[in-house]
Amino acid sequence: MEFLKNFIKQTQTDSLKTKDYPKEFLNLKMKVSFGQGALAKVPWVALRAPDMPVSNGYNPVYLYYKEQNILILAYGISETHIPEVSWTKDIHETKTKISDFIENPFRYGDSYVYKNYEPVIENKEVFFLRDNKKISDDTLLDELTGIVNFFKECLNIELKDEKSSISSGLFYMEQQLEDFIIENWEETEFGKKYELIYEDGDLKSQQFKTDIGKIDILAKDKKNQNYVVIELKRNQTSDDTVGQITRYMGWVEEKLGDRNVKGIIVAGKYDEKLYYAQKRLKDIEVFLYQVNFKLSEYKSE
Repeated sequence: MEFLKNFIKQTQTDSLKTKDYPKEFLNLKMKVSFGQGALAKVPWVALRAPDMPVSNGYNPVYLYYKEQNILILAYGISETHIPEVSWTKDIHETKTKISDFIENPFRYGDSYVYKNYEPVIENKEVFFLRDNKKISDDTLLDELTGIVNFFKECLNIELKDEKSSISSGLFYMEQQLEDFIIENWEETEFGKKYELIYEDGDLKSQQFKTDIGKIDILAKDKKNQNYVVIELKRNQTSDDTVGQITRYMGWVEEKLGDRNVKGIIVAGKYDEKLYYAQKRLKDIEVFLYQVNFKLSEYKSE
């Protein structure tokens, strides 16, 4: 469990680097975060299925509450999007919510506690306590393996060495477009001109809350710091999408004081209604996306 010890050590520094951590554990993807742009108050290590983004789903996750010095191995539930499917009914009915375990947790209060630890650093070495008793590395590994195996049962899948599904980071379904854009921001056209918004190291851009709903993505222009409202046209009509983005732009102008806010619609195709709307609305751009989807035959051993 060296990665977990290194994780705790790094939380005591100003480093945000994650490239030296493992990329997977028991065929689940591992993602580590100490914050984006600034240090997060609750850094984390998440384990997820390849087709389940951290921001839209449920997954095993280590959450380190630095102020309280409590590390929780949690039945994690995303905050950005409420997942349509989640942990079993038994977990929701019998396990303790983090908000009941830690008084006023900064984030992730709706996730559930699986195991809790008190990290200790002595002479540059890290170990973990529970009820004032030292926990062995074997126990740490067994507990992580236990929640991972339960997670796989919940998914009702047997994860194999991945040879298939999606090529190099492309999203599985159109519904995951938003998460794909966020996770690959710097590699998209948006990342060249715009930057995401963070607060205390936590992402605020995605599903940005307003008085009239949630903006899919709210970003800022790198040059002039003007706001950019990005709305994704999923199962909406063009009229609905245009009406929605103009409302959000008006809200940003009124509430955030940006008279030069611009809008971007991300759509799968460019239809006649979008064409005529864009002719009149010069501060709205349209970007088109493509989905690369592949099926591979599964052969049992």
